Amino acid sequence: MADFHGTTVIAVRRNGKVAIAGDGQVTLGSTVMKKGAVKVRRMRDGKVLAGFAGSTADAMTLFDKFEAKLDQTRGNITRAVIELAKDWRTDRILRKLEALLIVADIEHTFVISGNGDVIEPEEGIASIGSGGAFALAAAKMLMRHTEMDARSIAENAIKTAAEICIYTNENISVEELS
Repeated sequence: MADFHGTTVIAVRRNGKVAIAGDGQVTLGSTVMKKGAVKVRRMRDGKVLAGFAGSTADAMTLFDKFEAKLDQTRGNITRAVIELAKDWRTDRILRKLEALLIVADIEHTFVISGNGDVIEPEEGIASIGSGGAFALAAAKMLMRHTEMDARSIAENAIKTAAEICIYTNENISVEELS
């Protein structure tokens, strides 16, 4: 699978809101190539959020495929992620793509992989990328011990990951739904 260096993306759900945040760092080997990349975006007239980890070109292809699946399913995110995962796993060209996606609407959050995985997190937090485990740990503690909103938790989780993971920076972009 892909070398997800230079990416940390997290989705946090709290009090009827969901936020996806991503850092801005892109690395090639051990070199920082870009500090201000945007790894999250809105889809389906702003009703769906998506973020990626992995190869940028592969992720853009997957964003396009996912958006097409959303259109085919009339915005049903659950059906769209299942259809994308099926295609990703069975299509010879898509199978070679090296990226992970986090997608969310107001009701659901999913992580989608090229292995056919479609995972809906139990605690309302999902993270991917090289700093994903650090961001996940920080977000879990913030959820348990603060009253912060989803956006603040996501931003602070990325900042915490950036303190630990050399492939994550504090140039954070966030999208939120409520």
